[in-house]
Amino acid sequence: MAEKHYYEQKEFTEKYLIPYFKKYIPHFEKLRVLEIGCAEGGLLEEFSSLGIFAVGLEIDEKRVAIAHQKNPDLKIYVGDITDPDLTKKLSAHSEFSSGFDLIIMREVIEHLKNKKNAFYNLNYLLKENGYLFVSFPPKFSPFAGHQQIGKSFLKIIPYLHLLPKFILKPLADILRENKNYIDEIKLHFSTGCTIKYFERLSSEFGFEEVIKDLYFFRPIYNIRYGIPVIKLPDIVLFREIISFGCEALLKKVNNKQ
Repeated sequence: MAEKHYYEQKEFTEKYLIPYFKKYIPHFEKLRVLEIGCAEGGLLEEFSSLGIFAVGLEIDEKRVAIAHQKNPDLKIYVGDITDPDLTKKLSAHSEFSSGFDLIIMREVIEHLKNKKNAFYNLNYLLKENGYLFVSFPPKFSPFAGHQQIGKSFLKIIPYLHLLPKFILKPLADILRENKNYIDEIKLHFSTGCTIKYFERLSSEFGFEEVIKDLYFFRPIYNIRYGIPVIKLPDIVLFREIISFGCEALLKKVNNKQ
């Protein structure tokens, strides 16, 4: 599975993210880049191949080990973006001494319990007028519980995470799902992020929106399944329950923290 993730990261970076950043960020190739939740390092590999200075932060030591097996030269550090002492810990590494022009955080914010701490650290690590790219499935979206990690037909049931445990657990047992499957999807739902809260945090920490897109079929689905990308209108309430994904490029314009 790690091998699959690595090559998907590389392909998505090459075919979607790099053209996206070139379109919206001037002189993109000259920026200092930090990826939060870099996993197996596929994005960093692609950026480095273009001569872009790229550093990764990953909470899972096993995934960092896999990344270094793939490419020992990748600059990846183990850390938690919500750690209140993170900036002190990172200050020991020269790569973090002068801040970053672009921070990328894909499919991470929905897993964080303390999103405000994360934004505090992001704000600190990002240079003034720097860019922050964030993507995530909204909390009440069809697959926000990440039920696709299952092995039974439950993995294709939308809004499964909204059902109570007293229904889900016996059903999962009957279908011989993974032991902690229901607890996992409930955890994902509990830490999820609404678009409204994301926008509130962005404003609170002095970010302005460069562009925001909502998707029914997300760009990653095109890479993963060959499904055409379909965008959705930004309609309050509707966007929270119908959109499979929110993707935003923000610019740091005022250091409020």
